[in-house]
This record gives sequence, structure tokens and C-alpha cells, in this order.
Amino acid sequence: MPHDLVIFDNDGVLVDSEPISNRLLAAYLTELGHPTTYEDSIRDYMGSAMHRVHDLVRERTGQRLPDDFDDVFHARVFAEFERELKPVTGVVDVLEKLCADGVPYCVASSGSHERIRVGHRTTGLDRWFDDARIFSSQDVGRGKPAPDLFLHAAERMGFAPERCVVVEDSPLGVRAAVAAGMDVYGFTAMTPAARLIGATRLFSGMGELPDLLLRPRS
Repeated sequence: MPHDLVIFDNDGVLVDSEPISNRLLAAYLTELGHPTTYEDSIRDYMGSAMHRVHDLVRERTGQRLPDDFDDVFHARVFAEFERELKPVTGVVDVLEKLCADGVPYCVASSGSHERIRVGHRTTGLDRWFDDARIFSSQDVGRGKPAPDLFLHAAERMGFAPERCVVVEDSPLGVRAAVAAGMDVYGFTAMTPAARLIGATRLFSGMGELPDLLLRPRS
């Protein structure tokens, strides 16, 4: 392996949650008087921590979201996860191969610890992620696009940033990985390649990832 540690984003990379989350977020913001389409939500919020939603709404409208916004939103998301959430197609095979080959890996997500665990439990991915492999923006002061989360994950896992590769599907996540001094492989299943500026390499299906991880670093 040309890298010592593989760091996965969660939403859209491990669990196919982005369509669910962004549909519900757009609907809830619209319900509260902030008209938002699904496409708006994908563009503005995909890959970000919840504070970005609050910050952008306040910046654009001068209004604050309700104090219970996060709790209500997550309750709706978790209920929908139980009905709909699946692993990203092909990611189980990737995790099985990493385990078989003894390659260290972890997840570093903008989502809360609760959101990560609910998603993994619902999809069965908790089999591959114990607590020591899970890192959330809750663990650091700044979420993506700041590098803090990825640097924190690398440090806790015991690897130098330059020896890590991040698997990401959002522009904010790619920016964070680049800022952390890490290689980043951009997953284009939902995000146009042109938006993943700075990605070391791009791929469109999880079936491509194992071979991609074995290629020499450019």
C-alpha cells in the first residue's frame, strides 16, 4: 500500500445517506420559511457539519433557526434511516478487502457520533467500525473544510498526515483533506468531478477503489 491509513468520509461514501438527509433538510428549511430545494441543499450543505446550516441561514436572512432545529432534524433523519438507509454499493467489499489485507482504516465524518452509529447500525457497517475507528466533527473545534478532523483522526490512529489517503465525496471534504496535507480520492457518484477540485484522483464506483488504493502515489 502506498498509504498507511485510509480515512473514509461517512455520508455518501460508506452509507447512502445524502439523498435522504438533503431531501429532509430542504423540506425542513422550507417549512421554516427558508425556501430550499434539494439541489440547493446538496450544493450548500453536503459534507458539512450542522453549524454551517445555522451560519448560512443567519448570514443570508438575518434570522436564527429554532433552538431545537438539530434535534428535530436528526429525529426525522434517523426515522427515515430506519426505513431506507443502505450501505453505498460496493463498500462492504472494500472494507472486507482492507480487513483481509490488514490495512488500517477509520471514518472521519462531519456528522455527530450518534448519526454515524445510527447509520452504521442500520446498515450493518458497525461490524467494521468499533469506537476506536470513529471520528466526528464533534471531536474538534472546526469541521470541514478545516483540516482539524482529518488531522485528529490521523493522530489518534498513529499515522503521519502525508501517509494518509482520504475517500471523500464533497467539495468541503476534499478541501479539508488537501489542507491536512493528505491525498484525497474523490468519489463522483453524486458530485460532479468538476466540483471536487484538488482531489488527487477521481473514481465513480466503489469497485474501482481497491485497485486505486494500490497504485503508486503520483
